[in-house]
Amino acid sequence: MSASTYTVSGMACGHCAGFVTEEIETIAGVTGVAVDVENGTVTVTSDEVLDVAVVRAAVEEAGYELVPGT
Repeated sequence: MSASTYTVSGMACGHCAGFVTEEIETIAGVTGVAVDVENGTVTVTSDEVLDVAVVRAAVEEAGYELVPGT
């Protein structure tokens, strides 16, 4: 089991969190997604360590940006 926290720019409300959660949940191996809109973070739990590029692609598909270095 692995957990990683990423910083996402552009999220402002619960709808934003829903879009990001929906896209990240499509990644193979993801077991949970917790979005903190106030702090602009997303914590992803998964069966194994995820490739950051895969997480970035999911966040971008939702219409947001993964902050570099997270």
